[in-house]
Amino acid sequence: MKRAFSELAESEVLALAIALEEEDGRVYGQFAQRLAATHPATAETFRCMQQEEISHQERLTAMYREKFGESLPLIRRQDVRGFITRRPIWLNKLLPIERVRCEAQSMEMETQRFYEKAASRSRDIGIRELLLQLSREEAHHEDLATALEQKLEASDMRKQEDAAERRQFVLQIVQPGLAGLMDGSVSTLAPVFAAAFATKDSWDAFVVGLAASIGAGISMGFAEALSDDGALSGRGHPYVRGGVCGLMTTLGGIGHTLPFLVPDFRLAMGIAMGVVIVELAAIAWIRHRYMDTPLLPAMVQVVFGGVLVFLAGVLIGSA
Repeated sequence: MKRAFSELAESEVLALAIALEEEDGRVYGQFAQRLAATHPATAETFRCMQQEEISHQERLTAMYREKFGESLPLIRRQDVRGFITRRPIWLNKLLPIERVRCEAQSMEMETQRFYEKAASRSRDIGIRELLLQLSREEAHHEDLATALEQKLEASDMRKQEDAAERRQFVLQIVQPGLAGLMDGSVSTLAPVFAAAFATKDSWDAFVVGLAASIGAGISMGFAEALSDDGALSGRGHPYVRGGVCGLMTTLGGIGHTLPFLVPDFRLAMGIAMGVVIVELAAIAWIRHRYMDTPLLPAMVQVVFGGVLVFLAGVLIGSA
């Protein structure tokens, strides 16, 4: 059972504050380590904030020893009602830079409110003064983050960090996702439409398309995950890339397979062809948007490849 904050003794409040500062310092350290290569200015700010949290922890620990001795009770944020539930530290590795900054701001605001509330109910003058001082310093962290944002906006550093963030997003998400979408949308055209023209039956075409889409998704997912561990290329965790690639491959094949759930074969075929056009247009737009490929050449290349595969399926199915 979680305890109410009002039920904590003064020694437990100090112990909780020490635990909070230790946790926040470790989170800021993780942020700084992760962002050092791509966002050096933001990483430096998080390193400064980490050192301040370590300083706060040391001052709180010294105060606790002075007032209550060496025996420090074990009490953490999850033991007390009213604290915001934070995601595990390992999940912070997946957050985009803007979410990281928002997460840090939320942490500082919560810690500041904690110190203000703790100081208001403290009966010891020394402890109350320390808590109020730490509250002001936590507020300074927010000012530091704001000043950083203003500094970044006024310089080329923000543009460089945004460009690095975009490159990372393209490498880790867009490229494997686009590869999967292209493979799923184009490579499954032949078996789906071959089955459709061979059997003239919507359900048979749906079963073949579903099997081809899922099989291609599994194959592409494993191929992408095993191709590169991301350590040197910076392409991110292989399981994330593999999952993105496999999911988009399956999605690309499922798109023009679902229309064959319509019992009327001709209507299903017409809908499926329309979906294929949308899929090819989406692929061309993604290449134009993230790969800096001119839109017209991207459209021509994708449509040409799709038409060739489609014709192959039609010819095989009609043979």
